[in-house]
Amino acid sequence: MATLGRAWLGSALAVLTIAPLALAVGSSASGAPNAPSVQRAAAPQPKPAAPAETSPALSPADLTFFESRVRPLLAKHCYGCHAQKTVQGGLRLDHAAGVRRGGDSGPVVEPGKPDASRLIQAVRFNDTRLQMPPAGKLSEAEIQILTTWVERGAPYPAPAAPISAVVKKPGMSLEDGKRFWSLRPLLRSNPPAVKQRQWPARRIDAYLLAKLEAAGMQPAPRADRRTLIRRAAFDLTGLPPTPEEIEAFVNDPAPDAYVRLVDRLLASPHYGERWGRHWLDLVRYCDVPESWAQTEAQPWLYRDWVVQALNSDLPYDRFVKQQLAADELPDAQPADYAALGFLGLSPVYWKELKLAPDVIKTVVAEEWEERINTVTGTVLGLTVACARCHDHKFDPVTQKDYYALAGILASTKLAPRLLLPTAEAERVLAARATVKGLEAEAKRLQDAAAKDMAKAAELKQQAMDKSAAAVEMRRATPHFDAPLAYAVESASLEVLPDGPDRTRIDYRAGVAQDVPMHLRGNPASPGQVVPRRFLSVLSAGEPALFKQGSGRRELAEAIFRDAAPLTARVLVNRVWKHHFGRGLVETPSNFGAQGDRPTHPELLDDLAARFIQNGWSLKWLHRELMLSAAYQQSSAYAAPPAQPARTPVRNLKPETRNLKPMDAENRLLGRMPRRRLEVEAWRDAILSASGSLDRKLGGAPLELREPKNARRTLYGVVTRRELDDLLRLYDFPDPIAHSPARFHTTTPLQQLFVLNSDFIGRQAGALLARLRSEARGDAAGQVRRAHALLYGRQPSERELVAAAKFLETNTGAPASDELWKQYLEVLLARNELMFVD
Repeated sequence: MATLGRAWLGSALAVLTIAPLALAVGSSASGAPNAPSVQRAAAPQPKPAAPAETSPALSPADLTFFESRVRPLLAKHCYGCHAQKTVQGGLRLDHAAGVRRGGDSGPVVEPGKPDASRLIQAVRFNDTRLQMPPAGKLSEAEIQILTTWVERGAPYPAPAAPISAVVKKPGMSLEDGKRFWSLRPLLRSNPPAVKQRQWPARRIDAYLLAKLEAAGMQPAPRADRRTLIRRAAFDLTGLPPTPEEIEAFVNDPAPDAYVRLVDRLLASPHYGERWGRHWLDLVRYCDVPESWAQTEAQPWLYRDWVVQALNSDLPYDRFVKQQLAADELPDAQPADYAALGFLGLSPVYWKELKLAPDVIKTVVAEEWEERINTVTGTVLGLTVACARCHDHKFDPVTQKDYYALAGILASTKLAPRLLLPTAEAERVLAARATVKGLEAEAKRLQDAAAKDMAKAAELKQQAMDKSAAAVEMRRATPHFDAPLAYAVESASLEVLPDGPDRTRIDYRAGVAQDVPMHLRGNPASPGQVVPRRFLSVLSAGEPALFKQGSGRRELAEAIFRDAAPLTARVLVNRVWKHHFGRGLVETPSNFGAQGDRPTHPELLDDLAARFIQNGWSLKWLHRELMLSAAYQQSSAYAAPPAQPARTPVRNLKPETRNLKPMDAENRLLGRMPRRRLEVEAWRDAILSASGSLDRKLGGAPLELREPKNARRTLYGVVTRRELDDLLRLYDFPDPIAHSPARFHTTTPLQQLFVLNSDFIGRQAGALLARLRSEARGDAAGQVRRAHALLYGRQPSERELVAAAKFLETNTGAPASDELWKQYLEVLLARNELMFVD
């Protein structure tokens, strides 16, 4: 679109008098359009926080980073002089308020600005008058930890009580842990009695309604059918329903019309794409890993395996077991080896072998920690990685528990794998090695021929023979070009010296090992060797030692045997959160002492128990939630019960005039929340409306910025170290680490993207071509078709009048293509397309 046309869009908003735009500054990031929202710039620079006795709420990633990295470092180097008993310079670093207040010389931390923070200046030793700690400069790795902490805003977890006091107090005991709400056996209960006995449609409804009634509330009315089909379609497939599907559902008189709709969506192959993306967030999937991780393996084989497994409703226990140990399961098929991408696609940190072994051991230990955090956070909802340097400060997880799991990873090597039976795979790999040798020899002979003219003809003939032999071997070897998948195999890692301050890394294939604890998390200070086993608090009695290979299979079995109640609770809560906008537990990857408590504990336990009883079937779980009366509610507030006449607002005291509606956060689910689409569903909905969407499943990824890429966003290239601009702007999770939830923001750069994006311009043009093909005739018919395609409804009379006024021309001739595209760009930018009721 021309620059003038781009600039015009702002004034077009007033002309069209339509629903608010997603690009409007006042649009909500997580609620209804035009609701107040907190906005941030794309690259925020937080202001120094005012002294406070409590620290703001931390994200799970911030909490994990502080507990595993920052706290041990502060305890080791700083608390001796800047804690409860000894406060030198008026500076305390053992609680949030002390960090933010600073000392006698002023603030020591400028959140978000490490270069301006006295703490970072002191540990860098750049100023001879300001060097801490007195015992000597920290290592570069330790300085980087503190620098990263300040860059993240210096998050410090509650409680604000001195950390030095917390350090002395042991964490939750094993006995208390076994009684903790998330770690105890599931408690089945009978649904509570309710007054509105006709409302519950599923067992879960009684639990929800009982709490609403106890709070003097009532559920919202049932949503209309247009809302229901759009909600269900986006939830299960991430795609909008077609206008024809909407009209068929709205006009279906059968009492089971909604049930059949849910079953049809669950049977769609696009269901696996939608829910596969949710899983990929948890396991930090990427298509382009680190540049130094040289391999010919294809990450998308793991992504496609996840999609196919979900489409076939592979039981959740089997789904996880194959991802941890498909190579150790006796009944696994070769295609299942792609599941090992869960571990095989783990981030790999650079190992400079010109450094001393202790440095490389530290890098290896960092990799173990990341993998333990991802596995336990994803499946168990526990922050086990916080026990790397010491027993967990809050949860019943010991340092021995941590190194028992680390031994499993120390016995596991990341290794690409062909999705073929072992014997056939060995033949293909041997043939590839031979072909590689032949091609290298042919190249050598060609180079020699160019230098030796006397033997040139003979050497060239020999080179041709080698090349012909390579071609023949390729042709004669079945599956020669079969792709390699990211996977793992059992092999023990050894970090060994290789001369002065040099290191080599060896693997012992098929050999498992136990590892020693690292005192204070330092690999250079080994302690007691810990046998491989499961977590003590989740084991019945003394944990059994793992003896089979690396122990990955035994770990997977323990997760679904000893930890089945916790595992089921975590998964049920994740699915609930995706359907209802918030979880029964609002910290989906932290079911420990610092996580939230469930709003409906009896409901969570009952649903988790029935999930196990129904064979760990995810499709059963979706059906149970979506057929409930709670899921079918409107997103509008329900009318409150009749109350005595209240004092007029004008007569209320000022402090009472702005009270929020009852249960403003909707923790009791008295209505369905209005939710913003993730970037994938939003982009796919635009492509679907314009008629451009390529619905083909699976295969290699394509760059999202490629103009001809009309595939679902799931198949766009995800680079671990540098996200695509579209993904980055619209809150796609960082593929470096486990991401338990999406956090939506509203930023100026999102507005600029909608105003100036070539993608939006192209789709407006494609939508115009579709309108002219499907709605021949007057402009009003095309406007109606546009609304049906984009929003699943017909335009109001006001919208028709506004469109006609904008599209009219002084000459009476039909509106130009450019004018139509400008109008359609505004429709594409509206909040109604980005939000789901």
